[in-house]
Amino acid sequence: MANASEKAFDVEFRSVVKHFADVKAVDDVSFGLRQGSFHSFLGPSGCGKTTSLRLIAGFEQPDSGAVEIAGQSVVGVPAHKRPVNMVFQHYALFPHMDVAANVGYGLRQRKPRPDDTEIAKRVAEALELVRLPQLAKRRIWELSGGQQQRVALARALINRPTVLLLDEPLAALDRKLRREMQIELQNLQREVGITFVLVTHDQEEALSMSDTIGIMKDGKVVQFGTPEELYDAPVNRYVADFVGESNFFRGAVASSDARGAAITTAGGLTLQAPFSRLGAKLQPGESGIIAVRPEVIGLWQPGRQPAGLDIACPARLLNRIYLGDHSEFQVEAEGLGAVLVRLPKHSTEGQALQPGDQVIMGWQQDRALALAEG
Repeated sequence: MANASEKAFDVEFRSVVKHFADVKAVDDVSFGLRQGSFHSFLGPSGCGKTTSLRLIAGFEQPDSGAVEIAGQSVVGVPAHKRPVNMVFQHYALFPHMDVAANVGYGLRQRKPRPDDTEIAKRVAEALELVRLPQLAKRRIWELSGGQQQRVALARALINRPTVLLLDEPLAALDRKLRREMQIELQNLQREVGITFVLVTHDQEEALSMSDTIGIMKDGKVVQFGTPEELYDAPVNRYVADFVGESNFFRGAVASSDARGAAITTAGGLTLQAPFSRLGAKLQPGESGIIAVRPEVIGLWQPGRQPAGLDIACPARLLNRIYLGDHSEFQVEAEGLGAVLVRLPKHSTEGQALQPGDQVIMGWQQDRALALAEG
């Protein structure tokens, strides 16, 4: 987490707890989001990410702990009095109004209400910001999904909030349009300089858009960090499994030192790897995981593997899936079971391999991680 002295926080939680009956939806959560940053909460359904967003918005109040926006406590402050706006998954646009009327709706409800000239000016600026100035008189049903999403953004941004909250706003879009809108949102966030907070269960979306991500589980933030930290230095298996893909080889810790651990799998194979720099240090006798990303594993025809591999296992190629810039291979490795391998399109080894082939699968141990279960 960034140091407060480096840059002020627009949103800060300190030991926040929120119950719903017997369920702790948010369980002693603390974090700070820097001014002008793009943050995502990532996790499965029921992990607490949407409740955290609603606590920022003011739709929920904490049972205990502090919630601050721009350095001011907002505990007990109703939603309409917070410097926050929200874009919902289904946009909540008014079908009986045209685009300009939808965008200016919030300004018209303000007290005191700006005059019509000011509202028209602000609406034009907001539509220019989301690159829809030519659609001001269109009806909502005449817009594409991406255009409706931009209208919802313009309506939220016109009030110039300190924080913009995004509740899975891209979930209803198809894959190509969703990717385009991810780029648009990033560009927009940089242009306006407002703190964006996104809730999503889509790891690719969070990784590609965010300055920081909070991985949540059972109401707690398991790890808070940059996309690079979460991918390269997960604190445990849960984070490694949620951010990107990994092969996990479970076993008992046979030995360990300050740098890493050796783990013996159920198949009798002993694997070594360094600890994640942000994870726990495992002790002999404990259960542990060796995590290996699919892209760090190589496949070779027997006898053609490079010298000096730390791990080299005979395996049988079960399946190959071509995905354009890379191919994914499912292999069955002796002592390890099913393993996912990802090779780039121009890999000489990958091009020569076919399902049913006997292969050598291997990796360098310093490219794996020894992790706690989590």
